[in-house]
Amino acid sequence: MTAADSRVLVVDDEEGMQMALREVLSRRSIRVDCASDGAKALELLEKAPYSLVLSDVRMPGMTGMELLSKAAACRPGTAFVMMTAYGSIEDAVEAMKMGARDYLIKPFSFETVESVVAGVLDGAAADPTEAGVSSSRPRPFQAWGSNEAPLSRKGMIAVDGSSRRLLALVDEIADGMATVLIQGESGVGKEVLAREIHRRSPRRQGPFVAVNCAALPEGLLESELFGHEKGSFTGAILTRKGKFEQANGGTLMLDEISEMPLNLQAKLLRVLQEHEIEPIGSARPVPLDIRVIATTNRPLGEWVKDGRFREDLFYRLNVISLAIAPLRERRDDTLPLAEYLLEKHCRRNGRPLKKISPELRSYLLSQDWPGNVRELENFIERAVLLCRDLEVRPDNIYLPGQAVAPEGRAQQCADDPRLSAASEAILGDEPLTLEEVEKRMIIQTLERVGGNRTRAAEQLGVSVRTVRNKLHQYGLQGAA
Repeated sequence: MTAADSRVLVVDDEEGMQMALREVLSRRSIRVDCASDGAKALELLEKAPYSLVLSDVRMPGMTGMELLSKAAACRPGTAFVMMTAYGSIEDAVEAMKMGARDYLIKPFSFETVESVVAGVLDGAAADPTEAGVSSSRPRPFQAWGSNEAPLSRKGMIAVDGSSRRLLALVDEIADGMATVLIQGESGVGKEVLAREIHRRSPRRQGPFVAVNCAALPEGLLESELFGHEKGSFTGAILTRKGKFEQANGGTLMLDEISEMPLNLQAKLLRVLQEHEIEPIGSARPVPLDIRVIATTNRPLGEWVKDGRFREDLFYRLNVISLAIAPLRERRDDTLPLAEYLLEKHCRRNGRPLKKISPELRSYLLSQDWPGNVRELENFIERAVLLCRDLEVRPDNIYLPGQAVAPEGRAQQCADDPRLSAASEAILGDEPLTLEEVEKRMIIQTLERVGGNRTRAAEQLGVSVRTVRNKLHQYGLQGAA
């Protein structure tokens, strides 16, 4: 089944959301029907099968949860993706337990919607079962997602000496079975390197399954990893394969492994030792043939000393350790990455192919890029959208009120008025404790990104779980 053969039902009581989702899905030539409530959606489902239902959780009348349950009876196996707000994350957890394929946290970007929908539909396309029947195949790699660094057409872009040495090491270890621990700052491309290991391995024809340990609520993580049997807990109306079982014959990547709770770390250690899992509610072990790759932007060795990460699991994961240098330490990669990103975003946004001016080249090389490749990609995408010329220069790609100096950050003065303004915006003119400063920074960042905690975490350089815990600590669970 191709995207053009797919039919998606959008269920949301907000007409604006229906229109937005119809617009973004139509880009993939997907046929879209809309319903403003669960009763109307059920009526449409009874008349015709759908490849996927995108449903809001909380609606007047029949809720999304009730629709999910009733649809299982009239259209068993129909793939569901639930949409919910931050304040009702528990609903998303419950929906996953009831058999929903995925969920979206409002507000979400169009790119996120495209990625999630493509994962469900492409998984169904690769499944030999009939259209509309649920597939347990993992979501395929969506290149150029917001959490991914770029690949060239032949693999990773690696011009700098350190990058080439890293890929030479990947060639040495790719055909093995040993677990791999990839370490590096946020945004350097850890997932891309994990996929490169998979691509160069004998398992390349098998699935590559990625799990973000920080993005899943703790109550859902065990079921997500190991799966569950029908009836194993309240609401488990369907048997669900976990990510380990989905990755059988391929590679499983555990992203942000440092954020995994200690109790689950013990279970993970046993899985790595025994090469088998036991889904929740099952006494039947499932043998595994997978390679595990873990990634982290935390100093796990120090976390072990502090008791925040199990020592035995650390050594089990750290059989092969790969470290990706930040972009500021591999500057020879900067321009090739920028040129590739420029071409990519010109094509994606339907803009004429632009080129980088000599002045912009100097500017790009002068920057430290603390957000690494992710920050560079955001910069280039903004350049594509704002620059109307065919040659991109440093002075025509920033929004009003912003400025960029070709000399780079190293030339900025300590008394720069912009820095003073930023300081005043955070600190004000009254004395504050460090905790209050931290609280203000988190709140202001959330306001700037429209309440999107994932984006706020990226900008603050911490995990989503850290942001959530801090809001709880400050009594702001409902903030943003």
